[in-house]
Amino acid sequence: MPERPAAVMIHGADGTVATLCIDLDTSKALQGVVDADAQRLRMLLNAAGVIFVEDFSPSGGRHLYIPLQKRLGAVEARELVEGLGRIAASLDPGPHQNITDGCIRVPGSAHKLGGHQTLVTPLSRAYDIMRRRNPAEAVAALRAVLAPELLRNQTLKARVAKAAAAPRPSATQLPLGAGSESPLRCTARTGLYDTARYASASEARMAVLNHFCACGWTLEQVRRELGGQFPGLAALYASTGRQERLLEAEWAKACAWIQKPANPKQPRKGAHINNTSQSLPTGGALGSTSTAGVHQLVNDLENVLYAVLDHRLKERGREGVSLRLLIRAVLGYMRTMETNVLDVGCRTFAAALGKHHVTIARLLPALAAASDGILSKVLEARGRNADTYLIQLPQHFERLARDLSWRRGKIHGIRPVFRALGDVAALVYEAIERGRLSPTTAAIVRSTGLSRTAVETALATMSSYTMIERRHGHWTITAGTGLADLARRLGALDDAAEQISRHRKQRAAWHAWLDRHLVPELAEYEVDSPEVDLYWIPPSDGELDWGGTIWRVA
Repeated sequence: MPERPAAVMIHGADGTVATLCIDLDTSKALQGVVDADAQRLRMLLNAAGVIFVEDFSPSGGRHLYIPLQKRLGAVEARELVEGLGRIAASLDPGPHQNITDGCIRVPGSAHKLGGHQTLVTPLSRAYDIMRRRNPAEAVAALRAVLAPELLRNQTLKARVAKAAAAPRPSATQLPLGAGSESPLRCTARTGLYDTARYASASEARMAVLNHFCACGWTLEQVRRELGGQFPGLAALYASTGRQERLLEAEWAKACAWIQKPANPKQPRKGAHINNTSQSLPTGGALGSTSTAGVHQLVNDLENVLYAVLDHRLKERGREGVSLRLLIRAVLGYMRTMETNVLDVGCRTFAAALGKHHVTIARLLPALAAASDGILSKVLEARGRNADTYLIQLPQHFERLARDLSWRRGKIHGIRPVFRALGDVAALVYEAIERGRLSPTTAAIVRSTGLSRTAVETALATMSSYTMIERRHGHWTITAGTGLADLARRLGALDDAAEQISRHRKQRAAWHAWLDRHLVPELAEYEVDSPEVDLYWIPPSDGELDWGGTIWRVA
């Protein structure tokens, strides 16, 4: 074995690679996170049928080597390694990002801290793996398993390129990627923290727990994610026994801190010349519908939607697709909040649909005009209060709604996964999910009113993510695929959290302007303080839980 540290180049003279080198580094995350990432990657590679060799270093890091029968280009290899980096927080993609100088220590190499890289895989098996290597089919299987992460990275790179060419962002706009790369989120994922800000691991843990508590998380949700997307928080406890002993007590402290009442403000004397407060309803149509009546109203309106409105809106092209999803979001809001009065702002629906609030402001009046009396504006926006709409079943639709049977399942606007997959995929998925029978491709085209090309593209995309499957020509939902987990892998939950945080900052600026009649002078930490402003969406067991969370916080 060599007496001095040694490494080998990853790329050949032509820029291709013969082995994918996965470097799990303790400089990127704590030791506990490195070990958890290694176990997670082992399971993923084994599930994809990929064979690999593993070693570990005296510093605690680990290397996984994936030998290839056919050399890969540098770009394709880098995409795969960066995709794996979305799953393993401690993965250092640097060796594959540097074509000219990317290198890695191989088993037997001396380490600068003393000792050598030690082979974990038995020598005979390691020799066999390096001799047989992975065929192209195994690489394709790995790419299929990493499809959500690869799409997420491509989307983020496109956003970065677009943001670089865009004008300077406003004060109320969060920086790109603020959610997934915020300091507290990185601490929760990797266990690393700013020692200038937090004197100990205990203080860093409390900062993360305080933020979880402020965002409405429960202790059970925190416990579940310690072994999921936030292994760094678990690593900050140093051991499982210490975690079990301290977590409940620290969570109680975090809840007590967050729920501490603030100093009450003294009431302002006098009033504005033009009062911006909305007068409260005095009864009648705006508050007379019972909870059971609201649910029945939603079911009846769904019948009208599928029988009449969808067919009318199909003729309006791309705007019609957005309007169809907006009316679904309205009905979803009614069912979740158990009210037939729509008195929330455009940003609430923008967060639920994954669209810009200006787009919602344009679509709402168009939907009211096209709804044939279902959606009616009853109060104009004033001050802090948004336009108020009343949702009702017009008399000329009553017989139709009663004659048709209600459909199974619940109606949605845009579930988080479709923020990444698009509006067409949302409508196609709904046609499969809520269809009375498992539909064929032709039946989906007829029921959705979308072009066959668009439908086939959406079906192929969702099938690649195992969201749906085709049996004997008919499409069905794949029961084992969780849409919430897929949304997290695609980065849709981070996008939603960033949008909610951005909207909160914009609302704060607008409310400050109303209170002081001038543009607020925000301090730098108020403009860009992800630890304060970032909202973390709590994990949910079902889509209805997630929908309720969005409606309440957006």
